[in-house]
Amino acid sequence: QVHLEESGGGLVQAGGSLRLSCAASSRTGAMAWFRQAPGKEREFVDAINYNGGSTNYADSVKGRFTISRDNAKNTVYLQMNSLKPEDTAVYYCAARPLYISSITYYESAYRYWGQGTQVTVSS
Repeated sequence: QVHLEESGGGLVQAGGSLRLSCAASSRTGAMAWFRQAPGKEREFVDAINYNGGSTNYADSVKGRFTISRDNAKNTVYLQMNSLKPEDTAVYYCAARPLYISSITYYESAYRYWGQGTQVTVSS
């Protein structure tokens, strides 16, 4: 079992930036970020394969969010710039087993999940 722990959430004004981190207890395959706003279903944000050479961004965050990973630290990051109030949500980190490097936006494809970190963007 792989444990994921997110950090870096908080309150920021519109136009500001935050950097989320997700530390895994051991090596994983592809990793992703999802988010869930109040009253809405959880949605895909972006994903990255094991080698970091392939990423997949949701249209709503393209050009503003950047995903990256440091395999030496078993950690994935989400750099969020130009934040908007509609980015307010609980952000979840997810991971696939080590032998699965391909990325996908399907929630069911990710076996391991963190508890989430709150991001609030004020207008």
